[in-house]
Amino acid sequence: MITRRSFLGSAGLCAAAQTPRKRPNILILFSDDQRHDTIGALGNREIQTPHLDRLSRQSTTFSHAFIMGGTQGAVCVPSRAMLLSGQTLFHSHQAMTPGQPPRPFVMFPEYFRQAGYETFGVGKWHNGERLYARCFGGGENIFFGGMSDHDKVPVAGFDPTGQYPKAQRRIAQGISSELFSDSAVKFLKEYRGEKPFLLYVAYTSPHDPRTPPGRYAQMYPPEKVALPRNFLPEHPFDNGDLKLRDEQLAPWPRTPQVIREHIAAYYGMISHLDAQVGRVLAALKEAGHADDTIVVFAGDNGLAVGQHGLLGKQNIYEHSVRVPLMIRAPGLPQGKVSRSFCYLLDVFPTLCELTGLPVPETVEGRSVIPALRNPKTPLRDSMFFAYRHFQRGVRTDRWKLARYNAGGRQVTQLFDLRTDPWETRNLAGEPAQAGRVRELTTLLKDWMKRTDDPLDLDKPAWGYVPPAS
Repeated sequence: MITRRSFLGSAGLCAAAQTPRKRPNILILFSDDQRHDTIGALGNREIQTPHLDRLSRQSTTFSHAFIMGGTQGAVCVPSRAMLLSGQTLFHSHQAMTPGQPPRPFVMFPEYFRQAGYETFGVGKWHNGERLYARCFGGGENIFFGGMSDHDKVPVAGFDPTGQYPKAQRRIAQGISSELFSDSAVKFLKEYRGEKPFLLYVAYTSPHDPRTPPGRYAQMYPPEKVALPRNFLPEHPFDNGDLKLRDEQLAPWPRTPQVIREHIAAYYGMISHLDAQVGRVLAALKEAGHADDTIVVFAGDNGLAVGQHGLLGKQNIYEHSVRVPLMIRAPGLPQGKVSRSFCYLLDVFPTLCELTGLPVPETVEGRSVIPALRNPKTPLRDSMFFAYRHFQRGVRTDRWKLARYNAGGRQVTQLFDLRTDPWETRNLAGEPAQAGRVRELTTLLKDWMKRTDDPLDLDKPAWGYVPPAS
């Protein structure tokens, strides 16, 4: 079993002794299926995201923030479990999935609520009603599901009993991002409590169906959208989940025109989302809380949208495991970009340190405060990725190794990310790289052992029993 001390090394607990008279407020803005490279200020010259651009100039942005992967096709479920619990992939799955052996955990909204915060939840919650009741003392327009039409979102009002009967849910009027932002803005305008607040706003955009409203539908003419450099008509081999729902959103082989249309709609959704995030940030400022609130903007996972012949996020390529992450906090540097490796599960301990609360023993993440103070500070030397029982991978600053076992065939990939950031040239078969493959395989096995991965790479079928979903 992995322990907090062994996973964090010397990071230890945050300094609870420096408890302020009133802790800073916390605003979490969480997007759905937003890739790491879809923010204008961070280098994407095609997309229009003026409000996220402004937030990036006020924050430290982590250009190499990741999720650890997924134990199921709906990757957002384990991703959110990791964010909420601060635990690694297989531990958070075990802790937060009904029917699994019991494992202690606490979620960060729950923990801050216990610490005296007023917690309020808005939008998507894909981790079960019973857990929502533990986290929030209030909420509005709560969506207990994975996806829906953006103009027909089934929502629930806050239920203090935690039951949330389906008979009391309704189909909301309006567009999802506007609906959720309306509730967040309302909370910020009306909140008069003496407690610090934690406002959690989880959008369903830009998750498909990608139907940007109004002018956003025409904002990106498909013929003017660039095709990704790693576009392929089809993935070159069976990765284990080539035919699931996400991949059926476009026919095979993928064509440049179809992929450009998907990207155009994807960008339209993100630009609309950007405008709604801007509304929430404006309301925060108008309420007088811009300077005493920690703001975190993040995405739950990336998305292929035509890269490597894929559309979905059920893979461990960079486009699917890297996510946007910005943190703005009172008294910390602004307008910085850090390349330090971090996971979404690091948000929990970071919030603890920023507010002077001790990190719970169940949390395995690592505070990113050192990189917030100095963006060049390294946080990890390597990162580990997993997708179901088909894919495992590890990367360092330069090299990435991916292993596959699907369709009766095992495949190894090795990418030099320094010269090939789009992961187009597999070097695993080159004799000169044999030693590097062995070295990275050893590192991969070490990560698997430390995270209690049930898979065994040394067995022909990888010796894996998939966990219950």
